[in-house]
Amino acid sequence: MKIIVPMAGRGSRLRPHTLTVPKPLIPIAGKPIVQRLVEDIAKVAGEKIEEVAFIIGDFGPEIEKSLLQIAEKLGAKGSIYHQLDPLGTAHSLKCAEASMTGNVVVAYADTLFRADFQLDKNADGVIWVKSVEDPSAFGVVKLDNYGFITDFVEKPTTFVSDLAIIGIYYFNSAEKLMNEINYIMDNDIKNGGEYQLTTALENLRAKGAKFTLGKVNDWMDCGNKNATVETNSKILEYEKEEMSHFPASAQIENSLIIQPCFIGENVKISNSKVGPGVSLGNNTVVVNSNIENSLIQENTRINHGNLSNSMIGNSAQYFGVAREISLGDYSVLDFLSK
Repeated sequence: MKIIVPMAGRGSRLRPHTLTVPKPLIPIAGKPIVQRLVEDIAKVAGEKIEEVAFIIGDFGPEIEKSLLQIAEKLGAKGSIYHQLDPLGTAHSLKCAEASMTGNVVVAYADTLFRADFQLDKNADGVIWVKSVEDPSAFGVVKLDNYGFITDFVEKPTTFVSDLAIIGIYYFNSAEKLMNEINYIMDNDIKNGGEYQLTTALENLRAKGAKFTLGKVNDWMDCGNKNATVETNSKILEYEKEEMSHFPASAQIENSLIIQPCFIGENVKISNSKVGPGVSLGNNTVVVNSNIENSLIQENTRINHGNLSNSMIGNSAQYFGVAREISLGDYSVLDFLSK
């Protein structure tokens, strides 16, 4: 089986954190979003992953190297494709057509999930869904009495279903999917000005393809700062047993750590209270601070911080007392010298 990961978006809603790092590579509880995604899919797939193909923008060679290493950790071949024009979800898969063969899972890399089911490989496809309060912002599905999908509707303006497609799909024949994608692109069939995957799925369904549901227990968004911080706290709670042991290189003096927390290598914490729901990346220093429900990346220094629901990037410095902040990489915010 292959995993295809479109991730060429700019992540503009998560700026300034995506100005220097693509959103799927931002660490959540010490591990990049996209790495967590492919590892979770591998667990659900229940079989060896042969290839992980990443569809990216112009991210540069260092980012591409990091992505190939993620594939290697799964024992899979890594492939890189480029989507330089934002022409839609179907177009992104067209960019990776060379890898679109056989059984594939397509996973758009801006979400994480928790699920306890195994793939039904007897179906033509499986669509991961989650019930949502406001389905108008999503592609949704309608079902028949047997649980098969009868309609794919992109961002409905009137209510048709509350089962939102979360952006993860299984196909037992990527070739059949590509035939439909090629058809809608050759005939310039767009929805909202873009080539939509839901259009190809609806065409497949109309030709007799049977799609079933893969329901998730939790769907965690990483679209903006608040959602990403909340997702970090949820992942920490899900993995609290694994997070309960700190690395030997961490130095914790006269401080209280309230689980669940992720503490990276060479982190220094003194005269502080940290947690719950806090991730501190490698080499970060926290002094005289109180931090809860926050995501702090690597090589950052926090002094006299009183932080909640905050996100601070890499190599940043924060000195002050604000309750909630969003501070990007290499930034300095100093209230103490005022």
